[in-house]
Amino acid sequence: MGIFSRRQTAFIDPPSAADSNGPAAQTAAGDVALDPALGALTGHWTIDRPHSRIGFSVRHAMVTTVRGAFTDYDSALYFDGVLPSRSRAELVIRVASVDTGVEQRDGHLVGRDFFDARRFPEMTFRSTSTVQETGESFRMTGDLTIRDTTRPVDIQLDYLGSVMDPFGYERAGFDGTTTIDRRDWGLVYNQRLKTGGSMVSEKVRLQFDISAIRSTA
Repeated sequence: MGIFSRRQTAFIDPPSAADSNGPAAQTAAGDVALDPALGALTGHWTIDRPHSRIGFSVRHAMVTTVRGAFTDYDSALYFDGVLPSRSRAELVIRVASVDTGVEQRDGHLVGRDFFDARRFPEMTFRSTSTVQETGESFRMTGDLTIRDTTRPVDIQLDYLGSVMDPFGYERAGFDGTTTIDRRDWGLVYNQRLKTGGSMVSEKVRLQFDISAIRSTA
């Protein structure tokens, strides 16, 4: 079985001493001092889909912004509050779950002009390194795969806090953003406007509004 399960109970093994030559070990020395309370958050987490959003926004016709989100995905997170460089994240998204609020537009997005969901039903993100930039701000680098094309991306990730909710779940909040050029992943469809410019911007902003719940084995 792969690292992801349909029940969202998969785990990522944290780096071990044997990984001393890996990206996590190389960046550990550069970690900035953290609030000691963050150490208690070290462990495995999964994204709570009803209270999270894996979204995107893109300029349309040069004058407005279209926003959408993916509603079906699996996640596996490992956060290290002592050495953030050891933190890892993996995400598998079913592209057919795209939702922009307009059925016709969603149908176009999952078709051959864009995601081609029949041939490429999933997109994935797998982190390769995490660098702490300030006390609660991180840069997570990873491989983003869309339509079987894999390229590195940097995600600006901010820790928002943690809480024990009324139902007994320990939650941690993160906010992540990055901007990509969709053409780098083969998403090249467009229409030119008579007045100049394009119907759909090549630049796409990805947004990760994450409410993560601590996982138990």
